Amino acid sequence: MIPTEDASARKREIEEKLKQEQETLSFIRENLEKSDQLTKSMVSILSSFESRLMQLENSIIPVHKQTENLQRLQENVDKTLSCMDHVISYYHVAKDTDKIIREGPTGRLDEYLACIAKIQKAVEYFQDNNPDSPELNTVKARFEKGKELLEAEFRNLLNRYSKPVPPILILDAIGVDEELEVQDDGVMEHLPQAVLQDIICIAGWLVDYGHNQDFMTIYFQIRSNQLDRSIKGLKDHFRKNSASSGILYSPAVQTKRKDTPTKKAPKRPVYIPGTIRKAQNLLKQYSQHGLDGKKGGSNLTPLEGFDHDLRVKHHSDTLNEKHGATTGKDDVLDIEIDSYIHCISAFVKLAQSEYTLLTEIIPEHHQKKTFDSLIQEALDNLMLEGENIVSAARRAIMRHDYSAVLTIFPILKHLKMTKPEFDATLQGTAASTKNKLPTLITSMETIGAKALEEFADSIKNDPDKEYNMPKDGTVHELTSNAILFLQQLLDFHETAGAMLASQVLGDTYNIPLDPRETSSTSSSTSEFNKRLLSTYICKVLGNLQLNLLSKSKVYEDSALSAIFLHNNYNYILKSLEKSDLIQLVTVTQKKAESSYKELIEQQIQTYQRSWVKVTEHLTDRNMPVFQPGTKLKDKERQVIKDKFKGFNDGLEELCKVQKGWAIPDKEQRDFIRQAQKRVVSDAYRAFLQRCANISFTKNPEKYHKYRPEEVEEMIEKLFDTSA
Repeated sequence: MIPTEDASARKREIEEKLKQEQETLSFIRENLEKSDQLTKSMVSILSSFESRLMQLENSIIPVHKQTENLQRLQENVDKTLSCMDHVISYYHVAKDTDKIIREGPTGRLDEYLACIAKIQKAVEYFQDNNPDSPELNTVKARFEKGKELLEAEFRNLLNRYSKPVPPILILDAIGVDEELEVQDDGVMEHLPQAVLQDIICIAGWLVDYGHNQDFMTIYFQIRSNQLDRSIKGLKDHFRKNSASSGILYSPAVQTKRKDTPTKKAPKRPVYIPGTIRKAQNLLKQYSQHGLDGKKGGSNLTPLEGFDHDLRVKHHSDTLNEKHGATTGKDDVLDIEIDSYIHCISAFVKLAQSEYTLLTEIIPEHHQKKTFDSLIQEALDNLMLEGENIVSAARRAIMRHDYSAVLTIFPILKHLKMTKPEFDATLQGTAASTKNKLPTLITSMETIGAKALEEFADSIKNDPDKEYNMPKDGTVHELTSNAILFLQQLLDFHETAGAMLASQVLGDTYNIPLDPRETSSTSSSTSEFNKRLLSTYICKVLGNLQLNLLSKSKVYEDSALSAIFLHNNYNYILKSLEKSDLIQLVTVTQKKAESSYKELIEQQIQTYQRSWVKVTEHLTDRNMPVFQPGTKLKDKERQVIKDKFKGFNDGLEELCKVQKGWAIPDKEQRDFIRQAQKRVVSDAYRAFLQRCANISFTKNPEKYHKYRPEEVEEMIEKLFDTSA
């Protein structure tokens, strides 16, 4: 059983909790009642707000719609007014732009183009909206007038500011040093920058809006004329300065001015005017006096070691005496050649500069065609001048004046050197334009090869004319001219080799074609051309040797014939060695040098045999045998007298004759004298010694006319016309 006290306590505890719960419940009920009241109040407020919003919306929406309609109407009115103003402006365009259009674009291009744009828009409007209106014809006429004046302005600007490039600037451009670290790009300013921008602007408008291509014709005509005038101006300047100062410019020589920094000379082949003229004069003299049957002298170019005092005349001296009147013509020819070479280089530089200018003005798809037309006049004039040079050379060759080919060499060399740059400049032009330079090169190579061949034949077929033979046995003019001609080939060996190769002369010279040498590589081609030229030179030398041998038979005296051949062979050898021609010759003839030395030695021996008729009297043949103190018989004394007399007469005769012969080479002359002195002096001394104690005459001084020293002195005076 639970105790009574515990039960009472438990009951009180429960009652207290119950009381607390009832109080809590009562509090909750009160709060719920308050919440219900608040909810009802909020619902009432919201309902009232909703009602007011609906009333407001019903009032505002009609007002908003009405306002929107009014705004739209206002915008439509504004747009209509704007369109009306815009349309009305088209009707006033002709009047508003009349003054500016009539006065033209000069000095106000931007304003003028803006007026043209207004007129163009008016034309478009009337075409689209009112094609039958008279205003359309008015604005069309105004637009065409504006376009016409723009084209005229284009022409005027080009004409006014296009000037020939000054010659000094051209010379600077073609003398740019390729080795300089900082290079001048050689760009020439043909037009002032402001003018150029106007021209570019006009050209762009004419293409884009004017649909006009006539300005391109105007452009190439004006610029073509300036290009041609620039080249002609250079030519005139060149001639004037060359004639007045004697200074002949070269494309490889930098023209120095006060405002131009000094530059190194570029590595370009240099044509030195005057070097060709001397050879031309000599060869021309030969062709006129040798081949034509007139009397010619024994003139040759002196070599080191040749004595000028022995009637070895310098060609230029003879020419000054005989052909002084032609010197001026030769100077003019030099100037013409050098001028032409300069003009070729100038054309390339100017054409490149013109193309750079053209690309800024002419639309891209018209640039090549316009450039082709632009360069035609200047290019045709240059090619015509080149063809005239070829024609002149052809006529000269027909007259057997083979020196004309020497005119071709420097020009052809320069043309071939310039061809890569020339081709690059003309890239994209018509085939007929690009083929003009190769055609000229081919013509020059053809006529050059013809001249080379005919020159070789002329050396072979030069007639043996007794009156044209040197009386003193010195070098024949044929020899000196042949060597001089070959020396000029050495200066242009690559050009000459290419000439021969261009005519497929390998078959003529029986040169085997090595597949490696017929390849496209420059080194193998150069080697083949070198061999071809070497073979040609050997052919000329072979023809010369055969002709000299034939000519030597004209001399009745075999000793003089030997001296003649000796002089010519020696001159050939020394010339080959001095000019380095020997290096070219040995490409195909390894033993050429030793062969000439052998020929020279043979002629010396032949000459020395002429003294046998002198020295044979000093031999023991028919010499009487006697004992000392024995009296000689009359017959024996006569034998000794005859020996003395034969020696004296032979010595005097030979010395008298051979004193008038010539050996220009001092070294060879001294060698032959010494050798002859030694042979004759030794034999004479031995003979005198044998006859020293023989009494063969009462007047020994009659027979013993010369002492050995006197004999040596007489021989020492051989080949000395001054003795």
